Amino acid sequence: MLAVLKSEHLLLAAFLAAVAGFVLEHRVLEMGQAASLVGAAALVAAIVLASMRVAHHAEVLAAKVGDPYGTMILTLSAVLVEVIILAIMMTGESSPTLVRDTIYSAVMLDINGILGLAALLGGLKHGEQPYNDNSARTYSVMILTAMGISMVVPEFVPASKWHFYSAFTIGAMIMLYTLFLRMQVGVHSYFFSYSYPRVKSDGVDTAEEPGEPVLPSIVILLAGVVVIGALAEIMSGLLASGLKGSGAPPAVAAIVVAAISASPEIMTAMRAALANRMQAVVNIALGASLSTVILTVPVMEAIALYTGQPFIMAMSPVQTVMVAITLIVAAINLNDGQTNAIEGMTHFVLFATFVMLSVIGL
Repeated sequence: MLAVLKSEHLLLAAFLAAVAGFVLEHRVLEMGQAASLVGAAALVAAIVLASMRVAHHAEVLAAKVGDPYGTMILTLSAVLVEVIILAIMMTGESSPTLVRDTIYSAVMLDINGILGLAALLGGLKHGEQPYNDNSARTYSVMILTAMGISMVVPEFVPASKWHFYSAFTIGAMIMLYTLFLRMQVGVHSYFFSYSYPRVKSDGVDTAEEPGEPVLPSIVILLAGVVVIGALAEIMSGLLASGLKGSGAPPAVAAIVVAAISASPEIMTAMRAALANRMQAVVNIALGASLSTVILTVPVMEAIALYTGQPFIMAMSPVQTVMVAITLIVAAINLNDGQTNAIEGMTHFVLFATFVMLSVIGL
């Protein structure tokens, strides 16, 4: 037991932060905006610590089952964190564009941030890095379809008909993801894997090394998700209080949520890129983007239908242009089965553009 607590000190620290937040929340709120922002930042850091442990144990499970199941576990764990935080924040005083802005921010972070930086660093170290281009094409066309249906078309749907289109969107996303899962784990599973030579360290085949047991990883992963939910509940109140009337760009909360959910994936992707395993990066970055859209949308739309309170899903013109440029660049860069530093830099510049636009409130 002591050994488990020692190895899970980050998760334990996050749990203690949740307890402290629960006890001190009202006192911090009474101290004003500055204290609320400091408290929210501390809880965000605690959520990231818990997310790192969730990602670690998701990686343990992923290593046991192998691709494509492994990537599914990694991306689904990140999306689960995001959905929990969003659902909790939507119950309070939140922006009607929070869900839209979070999904948009997540796509920018995953494709332009994670994939861009990984391809840049990996390219500088290894030159051209191979992967299965079938996966990139499949992910890209499904991301385009899912975002088009759920975040572009709603701009043209009359407000009086939102609940009909919302219900349709839920069905469409479920249908798309069901087919995608069948393809990913069935006859087309080879689309999402790539055969790399085994890497040996000191003459020992690393593929033969024993891993961590599965059951503790499952239990700790679930415990981590519960801790993240508790932290998100407190953080959302402090963040809303801290940002209220501050003049901060409205997308700040959305970027915080997207960054929290993406933080464990960033480290996993960077390690994979530096180890010359670009297929894992493609699966993580594009798979997380697809899962964010195709799983977050139906859950949040279902909440909107249940509460009778619609929220804005149609992207702004600037967001639509950025997503279109991103997916066009990805389609061009990811069509030959190899990435390089130049391709990584193009995506990373798009990520920098996203950050700049967010800073100036667009």
